[in-house]
Amino acid sequence: MSARGSRPYTNPLRDLRDRRLPRIAGPCSMVIFGVTGDLSRKKVMPAIYDLANRGLLPPGFSLVGFARRDWEDQDFASIVRDAVKQYSRTEFHDEVWDQLSAGFRFVSGDFDDDEAFDLLRTTLSDLDDERGTGGNHAFYLAIPPGLFGNVVNQLKEHGLVNGGDDAWRRVVVEKPFGHDQESARALNQVLADVFPSGSVFRIDHYLGKETVQNIMALRFANALFEPLWNALYVDHVQITMAEDIGIGGRAGYYDGIGAARDVIQNHLLQLMALVAMEEPTTFEAGALHREKLKLLASATLATPLSRTTARGQYVRGWAGGVEVEGFLEEEGIGPDSRTETYAAITLNVANRRWAGVPFYLRTGKRLGRRVTEVAVVFKRGAHLPFSDHATEDFTQNALVIRVQPDEGMTVRFGSKVPGTAMEIRDVSMDFAYGESFTESSPEAYERLILDVLLGDPPLFPRHEEVELSWQILDPVLEHWEASGHPDEYEAGTWGPTSSDEVLARNGHTWRRP
Repeated sequence: MSARGSRPYTNPLRDLRDRRLPRIAGPCSMVIFGVTGDLSRKKVMPAIYDLANRGLLPPGFSLVGFARRDWEDQDFASIVRDAVKQYSRTEFHDEVWDQLSAGFRFVSGDFDDDEAFDLLRTTLSDLDDERGTGGNHAFYLAIPPGLFGNVVNQLKEHGLVNGGDDAWRRVVVEKPFGHDQESARALNQVLADVFPSGSVFRIDHYLGKETVQNIMALRFANALFEPLWNALYVDHVQITMAEDIGIGGRAGYYDGIGAARDVIQNHLLQLMALVAMEEPTTFEAGALHREKLKLLASATLATPLSRTTARGQYVRGWAGGVEVEGFLEEEGIGPDSRTETYAAITLNVANRRWAGVPFYLRTGKRLGRRVTEVAVVFKRGAHLPFSDHATEDFTQNALVIRVQPDEGMTVRFGSKVPGTAMEIRDVSMDFAYGESFTESSPEAYERLILDVLLGDPPLFPRHEEVELSWQILDPVLEHWEASGHPDEYEAGTWGPTSSDEVLARNGHTWRRP
């Protein structure tokens, strides 16, 4: 008993301490279909090792590879080891590797091979006995969407979907989630026919980034920003994902997909939803998804599309001091390809908070530098007593959230230049993750894979969000399809001039990150 009376003593720091304890996955395994691809080698396998190295996987965690290769278990382990040593974020430790690799298994076969799926069922059952995985298995489909149906139907036919009363089965799918709204609905139906909605995890790796999650902390944990986060004070919002590289060896995937389908439909619309949505009642998955859905449902394209959207295709130019090929010169790209490598759209939000505030979304390859950022640009003051004293460097206040590569946030505001004259110039106040926190940010795939194993879905888009995103983008794609060839822009620049004109019609200009 407490000395102060009959009420038992409680430690006021206990709840805080418990919340800061890392969440560790329970007994389980993961099966990777498409285990020989770049995604598995560069992202998924290293993330699994990094989770094990951080002590966030159970001792008996098991990893099963499924592919057509004629490999034994030790061959698979060797491939994973090479990938881990090359791409993992954390240091390689033999003792961690030995424990993790003891649970590696490999199943050879095609996606329509009944014998291979029978062997997979036997392999998982053996792991339940040998490694204590408890019938809990996640199936990671790192394969083209056109093959999802083959695999999930095979899983159902061979009794791999239902794990029993005390066990779970989950499926993980990668983008693209279709190529338009109709195909997305068909794909969602394929998955829904086999797995219940709570067991389907659609990975958008941008949602696993610390800086993206920090958007919610920035908005809802600080009284400083909320009073300004509306049409009374915000002039416009720019969301940019720029890459300085070309398509590399991804011609087979990229040609016919293009920048808008590859990035705007998922990454950028998800970023916009987090920036503009209302505060959820909690940060549980259901409440968060409700607010994102409301925002996406109220987002409308600015018209006419001929003046509020832009697309381009990079041509030969200079990037990083090296002359690089144009898109049509890339290996595997046809000379008449109309696939855009740059895309920009303008959206409005039909609600009281954002009425009249344009949201500009852009993405492109072979641009000036690699950067992903959200810039909230504020209106000028109604009365500017210092307007005669401002220099050409004094623009509008802005809050810039840097998603990558220099994760952090910048606030831009005006300040007096030292001296006898009243001269105003832009200055910046900067926050950088690397300087403020001693622990480095985990890779997005680490967070997302752990959340799959924990069954924690807030960071995964639901099928309604996917379909709404396509509903927004489909009219743009149809307009471009009927509009001929994309505009050209030189590699190493910031896109076609038509993109600048999209903002100029509202008196705005693109930021140069």
